[in-house]
Amino acid sequence: MPTLLDYQNRWQELEISDNPFATVVMAHLKTQQTSKKLGERKSWKFSLIRRLYEQGWQETDIRNLYRFIDWVMILPKALETEFWQEFKQFEQEQSMGYVTTGERIGYERGTQELVLRLLQKRVGELPQSTRESIQSLSLSQLEELGEALLDFTALDDLLTWLAENSVD
Repeated sequence: MPTLLDYQNRWQELEISDNPFATVVMAHLKTQQTSKKLGERKSWKFSLIRRLYEQGWQETDIRNLYRFIDWVMILPKALETEFWQEFKQFEQEQSMGYVTTGERIGYERGTQELVLRLLQKRVGELPQSTRESIQSLSLSQLEELGEALLDFTALDDLLTWLAENSVD
């Protein structure tokens, strides 16, 4: 059975493939190859995400694959900032008049982080399973939770809200 590393010698096949798994494998391989070359990793991260647009993926598919690439191809803060600037410019050049995918992802990520911090301040340390439940919420659910948490006094309030509002 082939491993992911076996695909290193089949890079051209991956590049021409429109299978989402090809992008996942490419991100994994380039992450390993750039462990000590973070500037090169930033370039590959940008290239792989741009590839999703060029292949004409639906927005939800782009978002899901983007999240994976972003999770695997971690960059130091300064390079991440550069990456976002380049990516935002790329999306603007695509002449998209609506809020870009990157902006939406950034907004969603920021909202999630803010809600988690506010909850922790309000009800104390959150168990990992509770954090994961919150991270699986949609943007509209996160916004609702952000308002509801103002009334929470204990972790039980949060757990009750999650039980009543989570979509499984």
